[in-house]
Amino acid sequence: MQFISRFYEDLNNYLKPGKVLVIYGPRQVGKTTLLKRFIDSSNHKTKWDTGDNIETQALFSTKHIKDLQDYVSGYDLLVIDEAQLLPEVGRNLKILVDHCPKLRIIVTGSSSFELAGQVGEPLTGRKRTLTMYPLSQLELQSQYGNVYELRENLNDFIIYGSYPEVLKQKTPYEKKQIVEELMQSYLLKDVLALERVKNAKPVLDLLRLLAFQVGNEVSHHELGQQVGLDTKTVSRYLDLFEKAFVLYNLRGFSRNLRKEITKKSKYYFYDTGIRNALVSNFQPLGARNDVGALWENFLFMERIKRNSYKENPTNSYFWRTWEGQEIDLIEESGGELDAYEFKWHGGAKSKKVVKAPTAWIKNYPKSNFDVIDWDNYLDFVL
Repeated sequence: MQFISRFYEDLNNYLKPGKVLVIYGPRQVGKTTLLKRFIDSSNHKTKWDTGDNIETQALFSTKHIKDLQDYVSGYDLLVIDEAQLLPEVGRNLKILVDHCPKLRIIVTGSSSFELAGQVGEPLTGRKRTLTMYPLSQLELQSQYGNVYELRENLNDFIIYGSYPEVLKQKTPYEKKQIVEELMQSYLLKDVLALERVKNAKPVLDLLRLLAFQVGNEVSHHELGQQVGLDTKTVSRYLDLFEKAFVLYNLRGFSRNLRKEITKKSKYYFYDTGIRNALVSNFQPLGARNDVGALWENFLFMERIKRNSYKENPTNSYFWRTWEGQEIDLIEESGGELDAYEFKWHGGAKSKKVVKAPTAWIKNYPKSNFDVIDWDNYLDFVL
């Protein structure tokens, strides 16, 4: 498997003159490869640049309109990879959009907390945003050809994750090596460098603690007590991991009913392979005691990818009462509520019938409820 087609393969569908196309996503998820393939197949006269280009950094520091116009003169497409590294990139892109109305612009960023903060206000009404994730089942469906092969490879998707470079490897050993390299050399180093953290141990301890608590509600105060950090520091680190596409924060759902819990959060990993690398466990699903949590993480993120790629605007939550009744995922879309419970049966023939909690039915009688398991999960994520 040398090349894997991505959902956003034809960026012409999202490019418009006078607007900036911003592509977010973790490092090594395939943003640069996508851009290069697009440029090679398009007729645009393209200027390619990177955020770590010292000359471009100096140019963007000046904010001189004439210099910026000269910079793109003769081109109809400007592409800047890792644009968050450029000083005041948002203001400079606004200048280019305002003074070069025929120019198309694409920028990428692997750290949304840097790039989003810089392009947000200056480019209000002047940008389109896309998010790329590790490969989705939606994208892999066309690669494998049929759903049978997707099911056949499910163990590997959950154990080693779905970063493109991981999926290209042939053996479990090679996959494991790549996942560990991704975790140590890209995801963690980026966050630690940005915060200028001198002692990485408590940060790693925090992330590992969350890896063991996937699918469970967590309190920032309790996490801090366990790793020796104050609550504010824990909150700051978790926010960074969210914006660096390592963790996804799922909040509780409530319509202000007294018995519903809303203050705590659940955290899922963008990639289950990274989660398994953190806990140093790459055993197959049949030999694990955390298969339920992994299954929940996998299904949740695949659903997030699907809704994002299909442009299905959805608010996602979990639901739980103080008495312990709970539902894994609540989706609010178009005024409707859909509730989903995730159960790992591994293809077992005998399954327990799972019903919606009585408190949920009583308070939200018009909502839908479904159980997602091995039999129907592909309908849920494709």
